Amino acid sequence: MKASIIVACLVSAFLLSSCSPRDFLTRRLAADLIDASNTFKNRQQFWLQTGVISNKDYLAPESLVLQHHGWISGTRVPCPPALAPPPCWDVLLTPSGVDTFRMLIPTADSEKPAFAVPAARRELLAITGISKQGNSADVEFTWKWTPLNEVGAALYPGDVHYKSVAGFRKYDDGWRIAQSAPRGSQSLDDTLKNAEPIR
Repeated sequence: MKASIIVACLVSAFLLSSCSPRDFLTRRLAADLIDASNTFKNRQQFWLQTGVISNKDYLAPESLVLQHHGWISGTRVPCPPALAPPPCWDVLLTPSGVDTFRMLIPTADSEKPAFAVPAARRELLAITGISKQGNSADVEFTWKWTPLNEVGAALYPGDVHYKSVAGFRKYDDGWRIAQSAPRGSQSLDDTLKNAEPIR
């Protein structure tokens, strides 16, 4: 009797040791894999363009936010041939804009007419559903932008949430985020770029 219990325990221990925590696609594993992916961790860069820009760029939502905060101002100027049709705008940082952007711009870029500013990073809020089919799965999740500075707070409000779906595949070493889109769904990069805000 004792021998059969010992054998049963050894067989159970062997079977359990052959399973990895990545063999089972749980909400926690999905959250860990999404949160750790380079695609999800990429920071949102905001490109600020000064100098002569088109009317379309001057009236873009991001530009209007900067104007509203008093960080940029523009003066109407004749359009160079590459920027037709008129009107065009000569955009400058205001004194307040210089104060705001000074610490965000690398010294080497301070004289350039366009520069990137790190503005926000993604924050995973919840895994809202997992749909499995064989060795593939779609994981639905919600996330938001977390501003990194004053510019990020103005451009990417943290109270707006987004819904995305990531494709997963099961490999011999467990579940991973699919690099290409499985079953006609989007890759993680595409689903984050095309995420729609939810209220």
